[in-house]
Order: sequence, then C-alpha cells, then structure tokens
Amino acid sequence: MAVEPIGIVRLEALHYYVHDLERSRRFYVDRMDFAETARSSPELTRDGRQRSATFEAGKVRVVCSEPVREGGRAWRWLRKHPDGVGSLVFEVEDAARAFALLEARGATPITDLLRFRDAGGELFTFHVTTPFGDTTFRFVERRGYQGLYPGIDRLPSPTGGHNRFGFAAFDHVTSNFQTMKPALLWMEHVLGFEEFWEVQFHTRDAAGEARRAAMQAHGSGLRSVVMRDPKSHVKFANNEPWRPAFKSSQINVFNEELRGDGVQHAALLVPDILSTVEGLRGRGVEFMPTPASYYEVLPARLERIGVGRIDEAIARLQELQILVDGGAPGSYMLQIFLRESSGLYHEPAAGPFFYEIIQRKGDQGFGAGNFRALFESIEREQQKGESR
Repeated sequence: MAVEPIGIVRLEALHYYVHDLERSRRFYVDRMDFAETARSSPELTRDGRQRSATFEAGKVRVVCSEPVREGGRAWRWLRKHPDGVGSLVFEVEDAARAFALLEARGATPITDLLRFRDAGGELFTFHVTTPFGDTTFRFVERRGYQGLYPGIDRLPSPTGGHNRFGFAAFDHVTSNFQTMKPALLWMEHVLGFEEFWEVQFHTRDAAGEARRAAMQAHGSGLRSVVMRDPKSHVKFANNEPWRPAFKSSQINVFNEELRGDGVQHAALLVPDILSTVEGLRGRGVEFMPTPASYYEVLPARLERIGVGRIDEAIARLQELQILVDGGAPGSYMLQIFLRESSGLYHEPAAGPFFYEIIQRKGDQGFGAGNFRALFESIEREQQKGESR
C-alpha cells in the first residue's frame, strides 16, 4: 500500500560544511559562475559559531558553512568527516502537515516545528535525522517570508556571474551506504517515496576471461536503487558495494574517505551540456577522464541499446569527454562528472563529494549503460598497453 507523500515541492538546497569558505567562494563564483546571494549575519555567525555564504544558479542553491570556533554544527561535522553535505533542504507545501506525517511514521525530529517572521511574512521549518549517516534533512515552508533563511541575510547586490552555464535545478542526489536497505525502507515508509529504477553491476561481468579471476579480489561493484517522491519527482539514487570485491568497491572507498554513509554527488540539470562543459573547461574546471576507446564503439553501442542516431557529433562528445546513455529510439541522456573535491583542490580534507552535469533528451535513467561501457573501454585501453 502506497504511503501518502509528505508534500515535498523540490530539493531547495545543499548545506555543505567546509574547512575553507574562501576556497568554496572561488569555486562557485569564479569557476561555476554561481552568484553569491547571501551571508550569515554577525549574530548568526556568533551564535552558530560558523560563517556561511549562499551560492545560487537557476534553482540550484548551495549553502557553505565554515567553523569560526569550536562547538557549532560545521565544527562537529568536520571533526568527524572531511568537507561534505551535512544537510539537504526541501521546500514543502505545508510544514505542519509534513511534520505531523513524519512524526507519526517514526521519523526523529531534531527540532520542533519552528516559526520565524520578517517584514514579508512567515517561515516554518524543522529538522529530522536520517539513515544518511550524519546528514540531516531540513524542511521549509515560506508564507511571504522575504529572507533566505533565519540569520542568512540576502546581499543587496549579489556577487558573481549570471548563470551563463545554464544550471537549472537539481536533477537528483546520489548517496552511498555500506548497506542501503534501511535507507530505502525509511524513504518508502517514512518519506512516502517509491522505487523508480535499479541496477547492479560488477566490473568482473564486463571483464575478459583472463581478467575475471583477478576481479574476484579486485574491481568495483555496486547495487543501485533510485527512490522518487511521486508528486514532486525529487529523486535519490542510492548505492551500496557489491561482492565479491566489497572492500575495493568505489562505493566502499567513498564510505571510508567520508568516514561514514552520506551524499556522494548531486546532479545539476542543464539545457545544453556541450556549451556548459566547454565553458567550464575554459574556466579550469576538471572532470573525470573518459578513455578514447569509449567513443570508438559508441555508435555501435547506441544502436545496440536502441537509441540509434543522436543529435551530437561523436567527435565533439569525445573532445569534451561527455558520456551518452539511453534505451529507446532518439531518447537519451548526456552526462559528465566533475573530479571529486579532494582532486579539484588537491587536498584530502576537501572530501569525496562531486557534481554531475546532466542533460536529458527524453531518457529519465541514470546512466546504467555507462557503468559497463566505461569499464569495457578501460579494458581495451589496458589491453592496448599490454600489446605494445
């Protein structure tokens, strides 16, 4: 029996805890062309023991907080973890109703339902704990409230760009767990989400016979289930490591680097990924590399998976290293992944979080075919090297 949705409107923001707020400011404003729209008031900085700034592009909002002394939430997070997403903020239709439904279903509120006022109206908000490690969920309802969040003051003249790269909204959030079933059950029975998509994959399945035995001890496997709010279509992709190489799985490695379960990446939706990626590369943004052999077999793979012809030139996709996946004629998606934060900043304490950029052209999947295609292409590159 389906559980009644709690009235989520959208994923509104990521609250990201960082060691170096100025470094985050340079990344979002100078490289990603976000606008800095708000900063914490002196009172909030003092009382919360952390300094915050808000960066926005389209409907994408990221709040970054840096501790200014011991005892605040950012300090407590960073004492246990590297930089990472400590809270997800959701806009809801009716905060009181959402609070009542969640509490009745066994959610654990961190706060009561709180009300704030400013010259424009009221804001209602509350926090709950989650199975996402130390990441909490915050729910917000605005009734004419003019501010961003209590104590976060809007800048009269936002600094930064004007979203020239086309960031529109969050497409989905991906989280990693050592075991994801508790999170799936919580999302279904507490949040009222439904299962939308799933896949499982291990590198040994795509390996040649000569390598398959080695993959028993090494390699990377995952199981992934996507949960979706049936009304707002807010989506969570959830991953866990898959045997036999559980310890070497990329999912488990993330968990060890974050020192717990949590948000691995957020996908940003754009209308023209080619121009977005070209512009970001021009600003020095680094992406995860894709082997040339991926593109050598891409036309044949597109035929095999039923997509057929695409609008973009393969050579152009290869130049920008953009990935393609889909499953129906003319229906596909384009995606690319930024390097994880520790690689972007060359600093392990920056953590394993990263962004995905995605353009959807009819396909609503999550790039399952790219797991296999990427591994097969890496295999071919390795074989080329061994034959030389």
